[in-house]
Amino acid sequence: MSLFFIVLSLIVQFQSFEVFFICFGLQGTGETQGIILDFEDHKKSSESKRPSKVSNQNSIAWLKKNFKNAFNFRGEEDKDQIKMCTKMFRPMLNLRLLQINHVNLEGDFKHLPANLKWLQWKGCPLEALPSDFCPRKLAVIDLSESKIKQVQFKMAKELQVMNLLGCFNLTATPDFSGHPKLEKLILERCLKLKEVHKSVGDLSMLRLLNLKDCRSLEDFPNDISGLRNLETLNLSCCLKLKQLPEDLMPIMSLKELLVDQTAIVKLPDSIFHLKKVERLSLKDCRSLKQLPISIGELVSLRELHLDGSALEELPDSIGLLKNLEILNLMRCKSITAIPDSIGNLRSLLRLFLDGSAIKELPDSIGSLSDLKHLYLSRCRSLCKLPASIGRLMSMVELHLDFTPIRELPNEIGKLNMLEKLQMIDCTSLACLPLSIGYMSNLTTLVLENGIITELPESICLLEKLKVLRVTNCKQLSQLPESIGKLKNLCWLRMEETGVAVLPEEFGGLSSLMILRMEKGPHPELPKNTECTELTALNLKYGGSHKLLVLPSSFSNLSLLRELYASSCKISWIPDDFEKLSSLEILNLRHNNFCSLPSSLSGLSVLKKLLLSHCTELKSLPLLPSSLVNLDVRNCTSLESIFDLSNLEKLEDLHLTNCNKVVDVPGLECLKSLERLYMSGCTKCHPVIKRRFSKVALKHMRYLSFPGSEIPDWFVQETVRFSSRKNHKIKAVIIGVVISLDQQIQDDNRNKLIDIVDIQANLLRDNTLGPMYKHTMKLLGVPKTDEDQVYLLRYPNSHPLTLLLHDGDKIQVTMRDPTWFKGLTLKKYGIHLIFEDDDDYDGDEESLTESQQSVSEKLARFFSSL
Repeated sequence: MSLFFIVLSLIVQFQSFEVFFICFGLQGTGETQGIILDFEDHKKSSESKRPSKVSNQNSIAWLKKNFKNAFNFRGEEDKDQIKMCTKMFRPMLNLRLLQINHVNLEGDFKHLPANLKWLQWKGCPLEALPSDFCPRKLAVIDLSESKIKQVQFKMAKELQVMNLLGCFNLTATPDFSGHPKLEKLILERCLKLKEVHKSVGDLSMLRLLNLKDCRSLEDFPNDISGLRNLETLNLSCCLKLKQLPEDLMPIMSLKELLVDQTAIVKLPDSIFHLKKVERLSLKDCRSLKQLPISIGELVSLRELHLDGSALEELPDSIGLLKNLEILNLMRCKSITAIPDSIGNLRSLLRLFLDGSAIKELPDSIGSLSDLKHLYLSRCRSLCKLPASIGRLMSMVELHLDFTPIRELPNEIGKLNMLEKLQMIDCTSLACLPLSIGYMSNLTTLVLENGIITELPESICLLEKLKVLRVTNCKQLSQLPESIGKLKNLCWLRMEETGVAVLPEEFGGLSSLMILRMEKGPHPELPKNTECTELTALNLKYGGSHKLLVLPSSFSNLSLLRELYASSCKISWIPDDFEKLSSLEILNLRHNNFCSLPSSLSGLSVLKKLLLSHCTELKSLPLLPSSLVNLDVRNCTSLESIFDLSNLEKLEDLHLTNCNKVVDVPGLECLKSLERLYMSGCTKCHPVIKRRFSKVALKHMRYLSFPGSEIPDWFVQETVRFSSRKNHKIKAVIIGVVISLDQQIQDDNRNKLIDIVDIQANLLRDNTLGPMYKHTMKLLGVPKTDEDQVYLLRYPNSHPLTLLLHDGDKIQVTMRDPTWFKGLTLKKYGIHLIFEDDDDYDGDEESLTESQQSVSEKLARFFSSL
């Protein structure tokens, strides 16, 4: 009769533990059939640094209060341990399931019910189970991740599952002769296990034997004559294991044989008996140089993984594996050829040859009528593909990355089912065949880092093409005139190409959503540059220093969401840019235009406008109210900015080194502003500082500006944290004053966008070195010798605040050696914000400094500068 379980108690769940009581009837503990007590593993909790809301001491207190009549718990609060007495189980005659994970069980084990069927005791602290533990009807025992060294218990003839996963102290298995009904034996990650008792070979009911990651295991029992029902044998990562049992005939029921990363030298000749095996994995077997000829007898084999092995050749018999679907030879650096018999693998779906030493593919590969995925990346000796590849009518993906292939056969155009063709770093491939336009199902074409000079006009016949990537093809100077016919193209990446003019039909790409055509910031040409120097630069940058010309049809790209066109030397932005109504990101960094069209305000969903290093830009017009990020750093000619008061969603405003800007109108209205970068803005700071309100400063997380002062109410030295009663720590503000000597130059000033040499360290007594080290990324590298102030507010979700305990110190230091030469840390200050310190919303005009909120004090500090 099936059991009927009723939940007797409340189900209580805390972050640190869970308690369930499952009972049959409501008559008392005598009817209890299941108990589940799951306590958190303290070591794992501390490693994951997951804060616990309720301690185990509170858990014990709760259990004592609510179940003092049913259970006798004893907890040692000072040691943070959980203990239970075995006596509590004496009246529970009907107990069938007991789950007591990470609990210390004390007392005589004879009190455990004789009818117990399922015991899960993860994290068991005992080194051996007591001799008085005699579970006659136990079917499942789970002692995973425990300290057990020996496992032996009497009378458990009904045992079906034994789980000892992660028992790091276990050196030998028990004698299994007393457990004839065992079906699953899990010994995974028993790192010290050296010996498996020979009786394991007599377990006639065993279906799963998992010895994965038993890294000390050297020998496996040779006599496995009793394992008639074994279906899975996992010996992966048994690094010292050198051989399998010679006679594999008894395990004819085996479906999975996994021996990855072992030291085996060969497979037994008897492997042909494994007629039911479906998966054979020999990944990273570095001593395995050959396969037995009888491998072809594995008629049920569907997956053969040999990747990373020392295999020198495949036997011809491989072609007899009629059901093989996956053949993995990745990183087989000794295999130089594939046998012709591979063409007989009519069920093959995936062929992995990445990183192998093959020099060519056999013509017979064209017979693999079901092959869908062919991976040939990093085959450094493969220079061509056979014409027969055109017969792979089921092919969906073809990867040729990092191969020296010189051309694609014209027959490749017959691959009507191909969806993805990827050729990254094929530096010998100069052109594509015209037939590529016949791949009617191609959706992704990747040609990154190549030497192609043009794309064939036939590419415009690929009606289903969604992704085209020609990034870093520096010799590609033009796109096909009819590219606008690619009506389904969504993503076009053409960064670092020589394309200077977009075809007039470009606006016909009606589905285009992402367009990336950035070019790296190249050195400015002196006015007296000679023709020879200009030619040299042309060769170096693939002509990419030419001005990019946008066609009149460009504004027809109504679905375009992201446009990246930095360093394209664009000198003019069309007035009808507002037609790009879906644009969310507009990156025009490092360009030559001196103004932006007023129509820009019509881009109603634009979130990011990135204009940094546009050194000829003189003014900013009215901008769309949807902006979240505005970056005009290093726009050294910028003089005027239109009123920003409509930018209610703006979070980031980057003005670093805009030294000609005299004011930022509407700044005081930006209630969402969290980061304002003004280092090097000498002219506008005296005006802007008066625009800082208490409300704006309360939300500010990052602020930089010219100056040499930080608030005098900051602690201008190492600060020690001391908690306040009933007041949680809410934030830490750190202010630093730095200067950067412009006479001392280094490469990092052009490579990095932030100063990474100032660090905030969290120090704790009795710890060596900082307990937590945080690099204060001072975004915005000033181009002046003048002092700059950076104020950073770290909320309570940041580790610098979250990890603070009583007595901890926060210290600011400078990296040694520094990334930026000539950097000096002039001073620093720290202020801790507690609950209620910055929550007052009323008028603070009449309040003294000690009564004012932090944001009000900051506002007054700026107005006093």
